[in-house]
Amino acid sequence: MRLLPTITTFLLLCSGLLPGQTIPRRGQDPIPAAVESIYTRGLRYLSSTQAENGSWTDGVGTEPGVVGLAVMAFLAHGEDPNHGPYAKNIKNGVDFILKQQKEGNGYMGSSMYSHGFATLALAECYGMFRDPRIAPALKKAVALIVSSQKRNPTGGWRYSPDASTSDSSVAGCQLVALYAARNAGIPVPNSAFKKAHKYMDSCRSSNGGYGYQSSGGGRVTLTAIGLLCESLAKNHKKKTYKASAKFLKNNLNHRESHYAYYFEYYMSQALFHSDEKVWQEWNAKQVRYLSSIQASNGGFPGSRGGAFSTSGALLSLALNYRFLPIYEK
Repeated sequence: MRLLPTITTFLLLCSGLLPGQTIPRRGQDPIPAAVESIYTRGLRYLSSTQAENGSWTDGVGTEPGVVGLAVMAFLAHGEDPNHGPYAKNIKNGVDFILKQQKEGNGYMGSSMYSHGFATLALAECYGMFRDPRIAPALKKAVALIVSSQKRNPTGGWRYSPDASTSDSSVAGCQLVALYAARNAGIPVPNSAFKKAHKYMDSCRSSNGGYGYQSSGGGRVTLTAIGLLCESLAKNHKKKTYKASAKFLKNNLNHRESHYAYYFEYYMSQALFHSDEKVWQEWNAKQVRYLSSIQASNGGFPGSRGGAFSTSGALLSLALNYRFLPIYEK
């Protein structure tokens, strides 16, 4: 499905762009046939396996964060939440996320990972739905992230909202969600960004690689997360930014065994923001790789269930379309 006038309007609202401005997509460039084939088959899989309540019942598909990733996979293809073949899937997914939010503190899911991705999905949807629940739900979700950080002496986040330690993976997830929320017009204290980046900086070594809870043992996945956060902060001119970009460039053939789709989701964004030519090289390899492992039903294999695997795989290709506001440079 190609972009309809209605979805264009929604995306302009969501991204904060004014009429006459453009979203960051190469409108004159055709989408590679292999990308479109992988993506449309994957969306059909997600559509056919979604439960009536808007979740997916296999693996971790009942987590609000995973449902959020699936919703974003639909929107990233330019699907319309009010019209078209996947409108019901999108609306049911968002409805599920909203119903999972705890009324008292705004928490969604069983971990801050799930909460972070669910918050990101709500932020990307904000302004796209005529649903009065999204704005207040997003504000509560952001407030939970901010209050969790205030209670954490490291300035970051970990698995629980009440954690006193942090790691660069969970912290990066929350930081991206906060940037998306601010981009959608939700107030986020500058102090939250400052403290979060200070923590992330403590996990980066001199060669640009990010470690898990310290600067030691730099990993490609964590460096992709860290570089994306730096990109959203517009820190492209810093020496440390360039070092991390070089770290990723030197690891374009890297593959994760346990967290494959999580890695690919972040790697695509980090490379796109840091060096589009390098992203194009990596993207071509990613298309070939995903073509070789996609199942006949359109899904992707993985121990955490088809919804997580397929959503992550599709979102790793979503920058070929560039419809989501978070992809704006």
